[in-house]
Amino acid sequence: MAHRILIVDDEIMLTDLLSAHLRDCGYETLVAKNGGEALKLLPQKPDLILLDINMPGICGLELCQAIRSHVSCPILFLTARITEQDRINGLQLGGDDYITKPFSLKELTARIAAHLRRDQRSQNRPSVLATSDGLLVNLTERRVFYRTEEIPFSKKEFDLIEYLMTNRGQIFDKERIYEAVWGLEAEGDNTVVKEHVRKIRSKLRAAAERDYIETIWGVGYKWSM
Repeated sequence: MAHRILIVDDEIMLTDLLSAHLRDCGYETLVAKNGGEALKLLPQKPDLILLDINMPGICGLELCQAIRSHVSCPILFLTARITEQDRINGLQLGGDDYITKPFSLKELTARIAAHLRRDQRSQNRPSVLATSDGLLVNLTERRVFYRTEEIPFSKKEFDLIEYLMTNRGQIFDKERIYEAVWGLEAEGDNTVVKEHVRKIRSKLRAAAERDYIETIWGVGYKWSM
């Protein structure tokens, strides 16, 4: 079955171009010219959303924030905004990637395919990961327990735990972690990664008296076996 892509942009010429191109690539497409129309199309369960930031009415950032708790598919922002703060704002609201206008159809198609592959891999993952001392990570419900006690984590904190734990034993530098968890391919933000690791360690230490995330000085982090 072909993947279904929702295109949300008020530039009609652009949505027509993208829709035709993606159909030629074998995808199904849905098109909305504003946030209201996009909300009405969500019940059709898109596999990926291309979302313009600068739209009248509900802007792309507001729409992403409103729908992120209801959809799990990748959201890629289409935007002329290129400041670091714009990127950070969008990623913190639940976006998975940015592509700046103007962009090549070849690059956009490659990014779409990469995110769909990543999303498919996540759907095929095991539902629960466990450690020998009783830490349980439920990937389906996105909940973490130590023995019978649930440990609350934010969305990004859980994403970081999931990434390191599903690749346990491997060492990742901060830039690689930022790219994988926040979805920004162009550059990393060491401060954001370091702060999230600090918060995760604090919560794990309080519940299980262990950090689990090991610092490899001068290199990065890994999930301890």
